[in-house]
Amino acid sequence: MTAEGRTGTAGALVLVAFLGLMAGARGAIDQPELAAVPAGAFIAGSDRGEREAAYRLDAGAYGHDLTRRGRWYESEPPRQTAATSAFAITVTPITNARYAAFVDATGRPVPAVDAETWAGYGLVHPFERTRRHAWHDGRPPTGRADHPVVLVSHQDARAYAEWLSAETGERWRLPTETEWEKAARGTDGRRFPWGDSFEPSRLNSHDRGPFDTVPVGSYPAGASPFGLLDASGQVFEWTATPAGAGRFIVKGGSWDDKGCGVCRPAARHARPAELKHILIGFRLVRDD
Repeated sequence: MTAEGRTGTAGALVLVAFLGLMAGARGAIDQPELAAVPAGAFIAGSDRGEREAAYRLDAGAYGHDLTRRGRWYESEPPRQTAATSAFAITVTPITNARYAAFVDATGRPVPAVDAETWAGYGLVHPFERTRRHAWHDGRPPTGRADHPVVLVSHQDARAYAEWLSAETGERWRLPTETEWEKAARGTDGRRFPWGDSFEPSRLNSHDRGPFDTVPVGSYPAGASPFGLLDASGQVFEWTATPAGAGRFIVKGGSWDDKGCGVCRPAARHARPAELKHILIGFRLVRDD
């Protein structure tokens, strides 16, 4: 064999070895558990009856009609038939432990917020309450590895999806609002993942919860028809759906809500993309 031939063979062997290492690295990534959502139609949005029932739930829990006076649920699309392509979605929100692997691999800043930034958001939660969720010395808060990651912006969630895509060779992304709603409520237009009646024992809300995040998947009785967990309560979740300049739709309700009209899959509101909130996390879609 000529020197040129030996060089070409060696180069090919190096390339094969490199590709093998890459495949091994991709295989080593601990991928999130997924729920399969088939292509097809589902009933989306809400009607007057559903919205009125949500306002009544809130009034009964809070003792006032603030959500009705604020018209919280009037931006929900009318009840209608919508459709999606097939996709797979993470069963639970992304956890602190999974996000830590991303931080370790990329050097991205950890989930945190300073007092000045927090004050600038104008939120009702005091800055001191963020301390239990903020990371320290590059690590998640003690005892919260399996809690949903919070204090992450829309850009942070997208960056995590891009990293996971590069590591696995598959396409991961934030769900659209329509995809999220279908995965959370099934096809029959139910008001909650489990049915039409609000049952506080099926979710992490302020009705019965600890007024804090809990380990993901702690409420298996709250599963959607497709097997989604924590789709009501626990944390709001970023979606890929824009809602005006620099804002995106969040879905799902959170641990500090009660009532819980806002925990319905049809409920929606917008948040600024740069917001890092103790009530907002995310889950991902993997395209099939």
